[in-house]
Amino acid sequence: MEQKQQETQQQDLLKTNGLRTAQTGQSHDSKRVEQTTCSIVGGGPAGAILALLLARQGIPVVLLEAHMDFDRDFRGDTIHPAVMEMLDEIGLADRLLQLPHTKMDRFALMTSRGAIGVGFRHLKTKFPYVTVLPQARFLEFIIDEAKRYPNFRLILGAQVDELVEEEGQVRGIRYRGQDGWYELRAALTVGADGRFSRLRKLAGFEPIKTSPPMDILWFHLSRRANDPFEPLGARFGMMRIAVLLDRGDYWQAGYVIPKGGYQAIRAGGLEHFRQLFADTVPEFADRVGELKEWKQIAVLSVESSRLKTWHRPGLLLIGDAAHVMSPVGGVGINYAILDAVAASNVLGPKLKSGETIQDRDLARVQQQRELPVKVIQTVQAVIQDQVLAKALKVMDSGQAFQLPLIARLILGLPGIRSIPPRLMGYGLWPPHVQAGRLS
Repeated sequence: MEQKQQETQQQDLLKTNGLRTAQTGQSHDSKRVEQTTCSIVGGGPAGAILALLLARQGIPVVLLEAHMDFDRDFRGDTIHPAVMEMLDEIGLADRLLQLPHTKMDRFALMTSRGAIGVGFRHLKTKFPYVTVLPQARFLEFIIDEAKRYPNFRLILGAQVDELVEEEGQVRGIRYRGQDGWYELRAALTVGADGRFSRLRKLAGFEPIKTSPPMDILWFHLSRRANDPFEPLGARFGMMRIAVLLDRGDYWQAGYVIPKGGYQAIRAGGLEHFRQLFADTVPEFADRVGELKEWKQIAVLSVESSRLKTWHRPGLLLIGDAAHVMSPVGGVGINYAILDAVAASNVLGPKLKSGETIQDRDLARVQQQRELPVKVIQTVQAVIQDQVLAKALKVMDSGQAFQLPLIARLILGLPGIRSIPPRLMGYGLWPPHVQAGRLS
């Protein structure tokens, strides 16, 4: 009886405040109505870092993650210098580096004319390398740090289904938890829920999409102590393009194929695919037999897009929810985290003081991050169209592929060749933590 009275009171409160849910075609009775200052949907790198930065400022924050853990296969695991510097600003970089990881100070591009390297060693930073660390371990590290603050709360298994709005203002979300439906009201709701963002869909945002000319097949192969490979490298063979990433005890291998070409590859049979990869990377011919069934191979459908507007009153989208990155350069995680830093810098002080977040405040976050995103997506598009797409076309004809002259000049000339690693490592102007950094 008492529970029924509480539910009735909650429903009356909703009516009194004039709250309504966004149109989703269904309605649910909430088991409990909760309140926080900032709710963040999506426990990936952007969401976790933003939650930590806000919690450090003493701001009540709830982080909601749809899954029950952070383990996902084939997630990006590269942490670039700008993010390491940001972690250093809040005293976490050295502790993070105590976790098992590898350091990648150059990227090797193998062609028929030999190797071309893109190095990070010349960057003027404490971290002149890319840190390769399983994303699940990185997220667990950040979440454990956030849990030190009593104003932080993590909810796993939270399936967000609705936005709660009042007079055009987003006032929170409604989600399905482990034991029923909940409503979480917040002064600010942040969507950091990735490339298939539920909040982006609920808010009615339509991304501007491009059409990268490739997909990637990802799989694992064993690593041996005497493997003659760089921690990260790409191989342009006679048939296809292969990517190799050192995960410590195994290699994550990627095989680049034309967009939508997976069914044709699969129709040729697993043995044929193993031979294609062995032809591209002959050093792995003795271990491609480890691929025994297609379910060992994941298909990454490469996409690239961005929103024209990342926000509406009470709601901000960051990371892949606002701009889906191509895997070229492995910068997606880092740009998402830098979005979180900018959001914390701009919005944190207002949230802490209790000021109402205005739409112009949300627009400032987008203004700080939009140009760097556009620039890197443009660079990725040029590489995809002028290098990778042409490489796939030439290789289909059975010919050896040569890098375009402009690419060879950029990668080969002193001074100019410093631009790609600088752009990969930092972007245009990475934001620095303004609130809660070490003094």
